[in-house]
Amino acid sequence: MGMSTGGGGGGNPLDGEPGVQTVLSEINVTPFVDVMLVLLVIFMVTAPLMTQGVEVNLPRVSAQNLAQLDEEPVIVTVTADNVCHVLDVEIPCLDLRDKLPSIYENRSDQSLFIRGDVDTTYGALMEVLAAGRAAGIISVGLITEAPTSVEEEEGG
Repeated sequence: MGMSTGGGGGGNPLDGEPGVQTVLSEINVTPFVDVMLVLLVIFMVTAPLMTQGVEVNLPRVSAQNLAQLDEEPVIVTVTADNVCHVLDVEIPCLDLRDKLPSIYENRSDQSLFIRGDVDTTYGALMEVLAAGRAAGIISVGLITEAPTSVEEEEGG
């Protein structure tokens, strides 16, 4: 693939010796360019296939801001000893299934916010969620606190 300009006998025309071959000290970049073009084509073909996720057709709607409600949101606080406080009233967590429907019967906001202590058991929170589902609550939110600067430095 390379091209050489030299004497007819393959020897060095400067030495005057016919039949002596010289070493070509230039790098042949043609194979390098060929390999790079092949890799470029491979990456161009496979790049669109590397996108992850599920293809969905999302609805296009215009939405307004949610209106602020005049009523206080329902917040259930679950303490570490599995006692629930609803609207500043202490209720055993097992009784929530009976109490929540009466709380929500005259409310327009059908959402529930849960504040759980760090040491609250998973089962106690599941009881609160099950009671909310039985009451017909359609939206549940979990309340957390932002970490303090000391916790951020410790990584926790």
